[in-house]
Formats: sequence, C-alpha cells, structure tokens
Amino acid sequence: MGASPSVRPDDTEHLLARAAAGDQEAWGALLARHRDRLRAMISLRLDSRLQGRLDPSDVLQEAFLTASLQLKDYAGDRSIPFFLWLRLVAGQKLVALHRHHLGKQMRDAGREVALYQGAGPEVSSTALAARLLGHEAAPSEAAMRAELALRLETALNRMDALDREILVLRHFEQLSNAEAAQVLDIQPAAASKRYFRALRRLKEVLQGMPGGLQEWQP
Repeated sequence: MGASPSVRPDDTEHLLARAAAGDQEAWGALLARHRDRLRAMISLRLDSRLQGRLDPSDVLQEAFLTASLQLKDYAGDRSIPFFLWLRLVAGQKLVALHRHHLGKQMRDAGREVALYQGAGPEVSSTALAARLLGHEAAPSEAAMRAELALRLETALNRMDALDREILVLRHFEQLSNAEAAQVLDIQPAAASKRYFRALRRLKEVLQGMPGGLQEWQP
C-alpha cells in the first residue's frame, strides 16, 4: 500500500501556524485537504439507524467547528499529526451524536476501539460487508446478495475486533501502517502483523464465494 494522502511534503506547518494565529484562509486551506477523507470515515462509521437523520457533511462541519475552537491548544501541543488530530475530533463528535440520538440503543461501548484518549464508533460488520460486496444487486440477484452478506458478516464477526479495525483503517480509510498504529496505540510492527493476518483471513473467505469476489484486491 502506498503512502497515505495525509502525509505529504507540503506547507502544513506554515498554514497551521497562520491558522492558530487567526488566519481563516489558512484554516480553510488545511481543512479542504482532508475534507473528503474525513467525510468518508464518518459515512462508514455512522450507525445505519441514523442514516437519513444525520448527514456526514453536517457531522463534519460540527467537527470542524469544534476543531477550530481547540486549534490553539493543539498547535501548542502537537502530540499527534494534524490529520490524525482532525480524525480524532471527528470521531469524538460522531460518538457524541450517536449517544445523543441512540442513547441506550447504542452498540456496546466496550466494542468501540480507542482512538487516543477518545473513542470512535466501530464499523459494523453489516456496513463492512456491504462495502465489500460493492454495488447494489439487481432484483434477480437480491437473494444471492443477501446470502453472501450474511456469510460475510458471520466471517467478520469471528475476526478479532482489533484485526477488523485495522483492516478498516488500512483498506477503507487508507491510513498508512504508521498512522494506523498510532490511532490504535500499538507498535507499527504489531499493526503490520495484524493487518496481514486480517487480510489473509478475509481473502480466504472471499475466495470461497461466488459472484466475482474472488477478484477482490486490497
């Protein structure tokens, strides 16, 4: 897997200093670089029961507002890379919205994977299976798609939660191995080992399924 789009030899440091000093143009430029990736992350982790009630773009705007209020503190600390800090703020905002709208109906909080000192909603096996299956099936294929989705969900649920999470981080969120390790607070070597173990398990499952999933590649 190539380098993460969030890691580039650019002018982030210069823009961050300007933004922390109150330059809104610099702040807007920084946010624009990561808007699409963060919106995709929110969309993937948004509870299916809230789809139609919460728009990922609106959640992201709330997260950006929170980040703007915390920017000076972050700029003085810089304990994590800028993109991962924005991702953390967005993850915390999504958790807060889940709690507000779902309350006790939320999935077991113990299944959420820690993102630094906060937590982000776990990607459900149902949502992950849907992403792996891809496009919607024609009516004549609906029954087969439902069966494949159930088999995928079963296989994903049997995976270790951390292995499943690192698969999401590396493949669907396109984080580098170093970024995924930092998000999960584990060593890069451990992150790499878990990723390839999860990838091997998933490919074994997919290769046994009809419908072209044998050609799936990370």
